[in-house]
Amino acid sequence: MDWLQNQTVRELLLLLFLGAISSIVYQVVRRYVIKLLHKFFLKTRIRWDQILIEEGVLQSAALLIPVFIMAQGLPFLEVSASFAALLLRLWTLVIAVITFHRLLNVVVAVYNTFPIAQRVSIKGYVQVVQIAVIVFAAVLGISILVGQPPWAILGGLGALSAVLILVFQDTILGFVAGIQLTMNDQIRVGDWIEMPTYGADGFVEEVALHTVKVRNWDKSMSTIPTHKLVGDSFKNWRFMFESGGRRIKRSIMIDQTSVKFMDEKMLERLWKIQLLQPYLEQRTREIEEFNRKHNIDTSSLANGRHMTNLGTFRAYLTAYLRSHPKVHQEMVIMVRQLQPTPEGLPMEIYCFTNDVAWVNYESIQADIFDHILAVIPEFELRVFQKPSSHDLVRAASTLAKLVYKEEQERMT
Repeated sequence: MDWLQNQTVRELLLLLFLGAISSIVYQVVRRYVIKLLHKFFLKTRIRWDQILIEEGVLQSAALLIPVFIMAQGLPFLEVSASFAALLLRLWTLVIAVITFHRLLNVVVAVYNTFPIAQRVSIKGYVQVVQIAVIVFAAVLGISILVGQPPWAILGGLGALSAVLILVFQDTILGFVAGIQLTMNDQIRVGDWIEMPTYGADGFVEEVALHTVKVRNWDKSMSTIPTHKLVGDSFKNWRFMFESGGRRIKRSIMIDQTSVKFMDEKMLERLWKIQLLQPYLEQRTREIEEFNRKHNIDTSSLANGRHMTNLGTFRAYLTAYLRSHPKVHQEMVIMVRQLQPTPEGLPMEIYCFTNDVAWVNYESIQADIFDHILAVIPEFELRVFQKPSSHDLVRAASTLAKLVYKEEQERMT
């Protein structure tokens, strides 16, 4: 047993013994103590204690137990005392950085449970603090290894400032962009944004230091560099949601050859439409008064003023929208004609729904245009539509019937 008289061997056996004790104690704490604490935290009403377990703060902090146990053996070491103390200091520094990193994640998770997190995200700022802590810990670790104070190490890094700025260029840009986005309230978690350059069209899920994550409508994920939201253009639909109204701006094409003056028969039929009665009554009175005042010869429709089916249809659409329960009555409601095109005369519907949910909005818009397309024949108007193969076949069939009929008449 002479080998036991060797100091190095004795110290190695002591370190192995302390290492075994440390491992056993750590496993007991991690598997039983922390597990019991987690069960207890689940029964409490507060949320942050559960987040401590979920983010692994207690698990990483428990690694300090082996450090404490191993430190108890330092007074008994001679040969390896300085080396063991160096390793323990470095191990303590690593554990402290990991624990602090996870603790900051807890702060972000707890902050996100408050309503203000939807308006102001702090994840970018927390990531800056985490990076600063890692850099400082790296400097401190180097100072421990070389035996110099950290301030001397930092002073030596001054010459590397240009290199550090180049390395952390994206971090600096992201940090500045995050401040600008927050100060100007340009983007929040939960906003619906569109940025076609990056294929983003959906809701913002995360605003971080370097990137902004957007969950698109097809459930894919787009990642946008944070600083690009300041330098490039993007559309934020949040203000539409906050206004309570979602715009409808769509046109139907009217066949211009179907526009004409209204005759007595059409006027009598349209009088039965309740929404039109106030307009027809007022318009008829104005026209009769104007024609009488200016001695207009009404035997020709080219003289004086007369109602047209298109103008009456436009008045009907305005009255219809103003009476629609799903149209926002405090926002702009307008029916207007646009510049005629070879495809017809565009009649544009411009209004806002009072329901901003996408599915409901599309349903309301579809119902409005279903009604418009169905009611157009009442005004003896036609919707312009380019001929389809069915139209050509029907026209050819009609022409063939006419030719056949003429041939039969000629033969008889």
